[in-house]
Amino acid sequence: MTPTAKTTLYALATAMVVPAREVIFRQGDPCPGLFVVGTGLVRVYKLAPNGKEHILHLAGPGATFAEAAVIGGFPCPAFAEAAEPTELAFIPAEAFMGFLRQDHQSCIDLLVGLSAWLHHVVDLLEDVVLRDALGRVARYLVERIGPGGHVELPSSRKHLASHLNLTPETMSRTLRRLLDEGLIVDDEAGLRVLATQRLREVADGVV
Repeated sequence: MTPTAKTTLYALATAMVVPAREVIFRQGDPCPGLFVVGTGLVRVYKLAPNGKEHILHLAGPGATFAEAAVIGGFPCPAFAEAAEPTELAFIPAEAFMGFLRQDHQSCIDLLVGLSAWLHHVVDLLEDVVLRDALGRVARYLVERIGPGGHVELPSSRKHLASHLNLTPETMSRTLRRLLDEGLIVDDEAGLRVLATQRLREVADGVV
């Protein structure tokens, strides 16, 4: 997105400070607009009739959410809740659509972002259907390796477990197995990957 477009959106946005565990919108609500995470973490999740939830997306700093519902003009397809104290920029739906009607390049940029989100959803479905717990966790870590092998996890690992369609207990056992096999280490700096190639093989089902 161009600097000019960012300036225009900034002028349309309203700052929000959301405390931890506060619901931003509910599944089925009219979509109020586009949200951009400044600091903190938002979990976007579906809730089954039996009360079970599944996290679709953990939106951290710089991430957006609700754009598809804004463009499609349909109700919010999921819940959004602050997983920790969070600062957001909120752009009302009408104002955001007006912006897109005047800036074709931003429309293309948005389509690229939505395509990336669709790719993420397909990958998530593939994980749930084709990978066991070990493969899901290994793939998650491989895709988020940073400098020095560091991987930044959500502040609450139960949220990560839900995102990977695992119970917290299964998540803990799986991480322990990776620790015991020397593929990762959990030290004062956080989680670090020690054997990237081997972890890739585990993610691909080569155990």
